[in-house]
Amino acid sequence: MTYSKTPEESSQNIPENMLSPSYKLAALDEDFLLGDSMRGVRFMLEYAKAEEHLRNWGVASTVVVFGSARFKPDGPENHANWYNAARELGRIISERGGALNSKQSPRQNVVATGGGPGIMEAANRGAYDAGAPNIGFNITLPHEQVPNPYSTPDLTFQFHYFAMRKMHLAMRANALVVFPGGFGTMDELFEILCLRQTMKITTKLPIILFDEEFWTSTFNLQNLIDVGTINAEDLDLFSYANSAEEAWDKMLKGGLTAA
Repeated sequence: MTYSKTPEESSQNIPENMLSPSYKLAALDEDFLLGDSMRGVRFMLEYAKAEEHLRNWGVASTVVVFGSARFKPDGPENHANWYNAARELGRIISERGGALNSKQSPRQNVVATGGGPGIMEAANRGAYDAGAPNIGFNITLPHEQVPNPYSTPDLTFQFHYFAMRKMHLAMRANALVVFPGGFGTMDELFEILCLRQTMKITTKLPIILFDEEFWTSTFNLQNLIDVGTINAEDLDLFSYANSAEEAWDKMLKGGLTAA
């Protein structure tokens, strides 16, 4: 490959071999770092960067709240009700769960979401109302999303890899509360259900589905039992709640420890 010097480089008598991309320090060579061969390194960096910030803030455990990004507080009645319930739940978790501890304590049951609008915004907003630190694990997508304004700035992350984002959502989770949502919400729900069913997560991790009517009308889980694709006891992996207070109570009964 031939490298053409700029007039400034020629006037400074910079050798051509020093201008080659191969001569750049690897850590400063963006083209190299974003190339195919460094995918594993980028994956590792996405783990390490978030991990460092979470540790610096003393975040020992989280409660993950997921749901549709499309709901707004001034939307249709059921959308507004779900939004407001998620906001109330974010406040309850933060006030009672240990997120207000000092980072030396450390902080427990910190609200964590996908960082976007809708239910995620509502839960972050509830934690914000309580004056508690809270987490937004954002993902780069073609049409969305920018972080909502309520996640703590130093705990607002952006991921390229869904797998690493999911890992951070799961690895500190003491509970998962899933509000009505679409494909992304279902993805997160079934990811955690699978990890619990297969005992990849061995600790008690209550999974709460918010609004029993929505979930039972969306999924015919009894049919999965009838055709033999899941066991009847797999339904014990989750429970339903219809209010923020009931969701909190179900988390406590499911093994969550408030600090």
